[in-house]
Amino acid sequence: KIYLQEQRGFMKRDHVELEKELNKIFQKKGYPGMAVSIRGPEGILFEKGFGIRNGDSKLPVDQDTVFGIASMSKSMTALALCILQTEGKLDLKDPIVKYFPDMHIPGAPDECVTLEIIAMHRAGIPPMPPLEWSIAMNSIERDSKWYRHMVATAPNKMDKIEDIVEYISKGDYKTLGAPGEYMSYSNDGYALLSYVADQAAGISLEQFLDEKVFKPLGMTRTVLDLDCSRAREMAGGNITSLFERNDDGSLIWDDNWSVLPPFRGCACVKSTAADMGKYYKALSDGGMYEGKQAIPAEAVELLIGRAFPTRKKPFYCLGLEKFLIEGKAVCQHSGGLHGVSSMGGLIEGGYSAVVLCNEGDAAVEEVQWMCYNYILGLPLATTHYWAVPNGREFSMPEALCGDFLCNEGLPVHTVVRYENGKLSADYGDTKVDLLFCGERYFAAVAQDDHNKRISTFRFYIRDGKAWAVKCYNRIYQRVDQL
Repeated sequence: KIYLQEQRGFMKRDHVELEKELNKIFQKKGYPGMAVSIRGPEGILFEKGFGIRNGDSKLPVDQDTVFGIASMSKSMTALALCILQTEGKLDLKDPIVKYFPDMHIPGAPDECVTLEIIAMHRAGIPPMPPLEWSIAMNSIERDSKWYRHMVATAPNKMDKIEDIVEYISKGDYKTLGAPGEYMSYSNDGYALLSYVADQAAGISLEQFLDEKVFKPLGMTRTVLDLDCSRAREMAGGNITSLFERNDDGSLIWDDNWSVLPPFRGCACVKSTAADMGKYYKALSDGGMYEGKQAIPAEAVELLIGRAFPTRKKPFYCLGLEKFLIEGKAVCQHSGGLHGVSSMGGLIEGGYSAVVLCNEGDAAVEEVQWMCYNYILGLPLATTHYWAVPNGREFSMPEALCGDFLCNEGLPVHTVVRYENGKLSADYGDTKVDLLFCGERYFAAVAQDDHNKRISTFRFYIRDGKAWAVKCYNRIYQRVDQL
């Protein structure tokens, strides 16, 4: 489906050029399958599938092919909480102990760990392994170093929310700071929020989303389910397989969806590009869908509204990251699981853009940016990095050197060095150079190609040395000084 319209104030959009450039990226990246949706006040601006949805029959992807959306699910869980507040069934300022009396973060006053703070990833919880334990212990997985480590270290099956409450409250970790002080992405927090929604609604989050979000928005091919059984039934065969890369770069595939029971509202929605386009467009329209107030406007305001800053540097609201592109507010989220890479978002003025891919660990941000550029009438190849190297040197490079650890899944180290007048790092298995962007921000770029952005780093400095570095949206804490 392709509709071409001109919007007052924007350059003319060329859908032929867009399709050509999307095809070019698709072929360059070698994705198995991808679906794209772009919508606006004019209607459907562009919707198309690329490639194949499965490995044996090579059936094509279209705009109605069901994909996993992984962490794009989080905004739906947050939206459920916001709707429940408008219905007087909870308050985002409620402390989590109201719903889980045994839930405590070591050293943090219970009253300060609120639903809102958790939804903003600001509870002080560092990256931790329960989600990956849950996947390993409850899914069909291939043998790998990751799988063996998860099975060997998991204290239990991590198949109940009580397991997560117990692990967090036990406190075998160093918190990042006081509640509200630092943002670091936490799947565990959103697992808790899923079950808060159950309690406040008096029905399951699955049923609540069906009744309050999916049906009102005409999202007839969207479902929250644990094991993909409901999604398969709904899809009628038009559902993706799950692709990954071997060490030699070749594609392999299976139909073994990740099963992670307590993390249902964190990562378990399955949907289509067309449905997700409706979802983000409705949020951009303040909850309106086809001329009706499908979602309470107050709930959308609570989710992404004026209480949160609008600036070029992203700010994580409730389940969506908010920032500016060319003076326009954008809210977006990405997602990734086995065989799932996704990104979707909205642009103020009633626009949405969604990219769904059936290959795990695929970088789809470039495609998403192309969709934004198409909406805004910008050159399609325009990038939107908010942290840009300024050509200057950081005044205290030695303060940044050290070994910083993330314990989410396999332990991953970021080891920062200052040698021969240059800052560099081993970022897991990837070697990067660090280019100063101002304040404490650095572009982490591939050492053999400085045009290839790997991540953005932000250092936290105390008493003359960095005690942590945020790599994209997770804070790694210092474990050793070089």
